[in-house]
Amino acid sequence: QVQLVESGGGLVQAGGSLRLSCAASGRTFGSYAMGWFRQAPGKEREFVARISRTGMSTYYADSVKGRFTISREKDKNTVFLQMNSLKPEDTAVYYCVGDRETVTTRLPQEYDYWGQGTQVTVSS
Repeated sequence: QVQLVESGGGLVQAGGSLRLSCAASGRTFGSYAMGWFRQAPGKEREFVARISRTGMSTYYADSVKGRFTISREKDKNTVFLQMNSLKPEDTAVYYCVGDRETVTTRLPQEYDYWGQGTQVTVSS
């Protein structure tokens, strides 16, 4: 079992930056691919980014490519999402996720573990 706790959300002006963190419990952190989803009011959950077990491979939604960077620190059991050049349309609750499988997927139902979410609000 893995528990995920996000932090780092908040209010920022358009063009600004935020860094989200996700602390994972358990000694098997390295066994999971990790990622981030987001959900804006009235919209479905949307894939944002994914990082492989080793950290060697990363994947991004087209909407955030070039602005967001996902990374992981194995020793700290932590995943990060660095968000730069934020836009009002990035406003959402951001969820950290874990996946026991190695096949890359952008479907939320394929992810096994979810954090409680952290709010990101970008003002124009």
